[in-house]
Amino acid sequence: MRSHPTNWTDMSNYVVHFTKGGPGKNDYNVMMSIYASGTLKPGRSFGIGINKAPLSSGQGSVCFSEIPPGQWNRLEERRGTKYGLAFRKQFVISQGGGPIWYAWKDTPHWQALQAMMDAAAEDPDALVWRITPMIDAPGTYRGRDYQFEWEREWRHLGPIQFEPEDVAFLLIPEEQHAAARGFFENAYYENLGPAYFCPYVDPSWERERIIEALNT
Repeated sequence: MRSHPTNWTDMSNYVVHFTKGGPGKNDYNVMMSIYASGTLKPGRSFGIGINKAPLSSGQGSVCFSEIPPGQWNRLEERRGTKYGLAFRKQFVISQGGGPIWYAWKDTPHWQALQAMMDAAAEDPDALVWRITPMIDAPGTYRGRDYQFEWEREWRHLGPIQFEPEDVAFLLIPEEQHAAARGFFENAYYENLGPAYFCPYVDPSWERERIIEALNT
């Protein structure tokens, strides 16, 4: 996959994933456990078929965003956390993931998808259920707007496994960089688990500082 020049400020060569610890859990500890396990697991089902797909069809996905560096504060605010990681786009593609499609509600292609799903309602093995997690349908539903195309989302159906060398950089608040680096240095020298020596980035940094960190 071709890389975009760094001066294309509207584009990114990476996709980012934010992970929140949840009620009663520490975001730092949860993210460190993900780094240790080398696995991102789907939190729930996504896509145009979540209310129509047979339960056994498997619509759970891991979500990413290709919003460019310097604009991740929007994701940080929505996710409620600064912790996560990033992959190069080519890695996610190599694992079977990719950018999702947006089929706006009531458009002809949305209607075609509805007909395809209705025809496969009793068949969990129908091919349509392999693409529905990769399609979102922005629009107004029951008087409420569902419009998140600004996230420029990518997805991977099911869990995605990775090695430290697959990770482009870690998303960690700046005040935790030293602690995280010390943790991974100890893990490396004591052979206690995977160690991540890629760049560490605070998602609230400005674009120029992020690019500088990625180039060091």
